[in-house]
Amino acid sequence: MKTPTEGAVREPTKRSDPDRAAPGKAEVRDPGLRVRGRNFLLAFYKTLRSITLYPIENTQVTESLDELTAATSEILNSDGGLEVRISRELFYVNDVRLRLELENFASFGQVFRICSQAGIGVIRIDTSPGQREWKAFVAELLRFEEEARGEPRVDDFQKVILTLGVKHIVVERPSERDAEFWDELTRKVAAKQTYRQSVSVTKALFESARMGRTPQLRKITQAVQNIVDQVLNNAVTIMGLSTLRDYDDYTYTHTVNVCIFSLAIGRRLGLTKARLFDLGMAALLHDVGMSRVNVDIIKKPGKLNAEELRRVQAHTWLGALSAFGLRKFGDAPLRAMITAYEHHMKVDFSGYPTGQRPRELSIFSKIVALADAYDRATTSRSDEGAKSPDVVLRELWEDSSLGHDPVLVKALINLLGIYPVGTCVILDTLEIGLVHAANPDETQINRPIVRLLGDPDGSWLDDPPLVDLADTESDGSFTRSIIKVTDPDKYLIKVSDYFV
Repeated sequence: MKTPTEGAVREPTKRSDPDRAAPGKAEVRDPGLRVRGRNFLLAFYKTLRSITLYPIENTQVTESLDELTAATSEILNSDGGLEVRISRELFYVNDVRLRLELENFASFGQVFRICSQAGIGVIRIDTSPGQREWKAFVAELLRFEEEARGEPRVDDFQKVILTLGVKHIVVERPSERDAEFWDELTRKVAAKQTYRQSVSVTKALFESARMGRTPQLRKITQAVQNIVDQVLNNAVTIMGLSTLRDYDDYTYTHTVNVCIFSLAIGRRLGLTKARLFDLGMAALLHDVGMSRVNVDIIKKPGKLNAEELRRVQAHTWLGALSAFGLRKFGDAPLRAMITAYEHHMKVDFSGYPTGQRPRELSIFSKIVALADAYDRATTSRSDEGAKSPDVVLRELWEDSSLGHDPVLVKALINLLGIYPVGTCVILDTLEIGLVHAANPDETQINRPIVRLLGDPDGSWLDDPPLVDLADTESDGSFTRSIIKVTDPDKYLIKVSDYFV
């Protein structure tokens, strides 16, 4: 087994773009094919959209069909044929790839989602179909998408369009690998939308509290419900989004992260969906009192003086008052009021505010306090250095003076693993990777699922695979093992890029 020093691990060097290193024939004879391919997909999307929104005889439909027919003919005239293929995050037009960026997801993504309902992975055209065939093809594609149940039916779709006179458009099914990747990408986009919307709602909540206005509770409850759904159905991706760091909006991203981690812990403890919603509300409102603390004090570098510290600590009861103002909307804000007041008390009551009589901390308060401490310690800010996630977990477990419930800390460690999501690791194979998820086998808590980013030769992988560090060789030895945790910034790795 190799045991290299840190110096033996080289910084991966970016491989050149395959399109530049080994361009395809189509790209050599016509560099504009990428532009025409993108125009075709956009025209296809506009036709899908117009037929969805308007009657088939509407001028909007006719104009979009004219544009689609023209875009098709332009490629056929220049290239002699048209083949659109979707492979993982890329669209290929005549073997020249068009990158699918997240900002293109609304258009290019809609094309694939609708095609996938019919099981279509490839569209091939050798002779211009004309407007009539395109109209029949798109209308039937939308009908299939609306009525789709169970497995995609590409063969059935091909038979139907032939009966409708569509003879110049041929469709084929996608590869199994491509279909799986699209499912993953769709989940990532949904999780990212949930995260961004939650940050926006949290920002509006804090601003309303600062101005003394009643916040829009409907949006808050919807945001919490969305996060609960993501934690229940897409936990790996939504927890990976906690690696997104917008330091200008630190208070809001931190609040959303605390909500995510709290819900993940609650799920681990077996809370019902209704209880998870209450917990999510408590987590999202736990720091709302900070909105009434002077921003200069919050952002002040270094230590606070006694008066400044007193004002910061006042955010607990100020937050309780803000949550109390929402009491007419149900029980959830009342539980949030208790959590806002208690989440800095610590289990031994050595924190703040000082209790006036004996009490037992709410389980929500203890969960939110732990999630708050973990996210705060792993977040780098201009005035504080972030700690490695594995170091933070070790401190939470070993240092009782931090004041957290050891049962909950153990639950968090079992949830995240010894190496939490987003931890950058070096393996004994000299590969560099990011922890993608804790191992589902709790007996292998020190062997997470890792996404490999760098080869032993120091090159980035174009298509980073996931590997299970619990995998073994024929002799029973582990195929890969972690030898150390490292700082992703050292290798210019933006962790959030691999979760969104």
